[in-house]
Amino acid sequence: MKVIIVGTAFPLRGAMAQLNAILANYLSKDHDVEIFSFKRQYPEFLFPGKTQMDTSDNNILNKDIPNTNIIDSVNPFNWQMTAKLIAARKPDLIILRFWIPFFAPAFYRICNYVKKKTGAKILFICDNVIPHEKRPGDNFLIKLIFKVGDYFIIHSKSVEEDLKKFIKGKPYRYTPHPIYNIFGEPVGKEEALEKIQSDFGIGLKGKKVILFFGYVRKYKGLKYLIDAMPGILKSIDVTLLIVGEFYEDEKITLDHISRLGIEKSIHVVSDYIPNEKVKYFFCAADAVVLPYIDATQSGITQIAYYYDKPVIATDVGGLSESVLNGKTGFLVAPKDPGQIADAVIKFYNEDLENKFTEGAREEKKKYEWERMTETIEELYGK
Repeated sequence: MKVIIVGTAFPLRGAMAQLNAILANYLSKDHDVEIFSFKRQYPEFLFPGKTQMDTSDNNILNKDIPNTNIIDSVNPFNWQMTAKLIAARKPDLIILRFWIPFFAPAFYRICNYVKKKTGAKILFICDNVIPHEKRPGDNFLIKLIFKVGDYFIIHSKSVEEDLKKFIKGKPYRYTPHPIYNIFGEPVGKEEALEKIQSDFGIGLKGKKVILFFGYVRKYKGLKYLIDAMPGILKSIDVTLLIVGEFYEDEKITLDHISRLGIEKSIHVVSDYIPNEKVKYFFCAADAVVLPYIDATQSGITQIAYYYDKPVIATDVGGLSESVLNGKTGFLVAPKDPGQIADAVIKFYNEDLENKFTEGAREEKKKYEWERMTETIEELYGK
């Protein structure tokens, strides 16, 4: 089968680029795979981060997989040219990840042309259907792009409910968000702590460590985790590591920490972490905390599970499908610092790290990438 993945890929950064690369690597074992990615993903004035480019030392995409950086998200003339190039490859299947409606016009023009010219089938992997941060016109754009879709894959039941609002009679499948296995093999906690000390100047040796990892955006609820820290610190001496680039005003968070008087117990690494350094933060942590106020699913859980780490998360969206309360971690109510504090205190007071680590090690077996590729092949075969 000739498969073309349309969407972000290296040298662009971020979860979607990483997931497209991993999917391409697995599909290429049995199929002819190419990627058509962006030369301009977002106009700079729309991008909230420091750079759109991946600063990692390693490109996780198999070097034998062609990766053409050609799509301009805001140039309709480019969409037609890209569509013609893809059609010339005579694909059987085009795969796109859908997470925000911004790309819908470009994706629609490309897919509609290729489908008419070649009869290629279109499959959407929906990380979200309705975006976390909603904007006028979203529903129109979602309806537009899903018109050209033949098959859909979703990773959580909450996304399934959203998807059913926009498609009628089209086949879709649920398969869990696969594991993140691209950041390197686990290392011992001592080695991880030493690496963080040497590379980031943060001394954590001998300390209890909880981790918040990933882009900082309002829907991720970091404020509530910070609000939980004074309550935690009354019972246990714990250090919170906040690691990730801020997509909102970082000063608001730093001022909030200062007002609470807990600066000595929180370390902030406000930057995008290259692939080769991600593992050190997870391996240094006792548990990962996801205080989200809105979620479909979270790739952070899948990174944590790869490193056999317990997860304390809010019971929103699909998080309750992957975090098993009392087995791999705890689920707590959103926007409730008290419940977050109680969960962290219980985790340490009842010495649950080993129990939850074993639970995470068992749970991650559900999230193998082969399940994803088999689902794609099954849908196309139908």
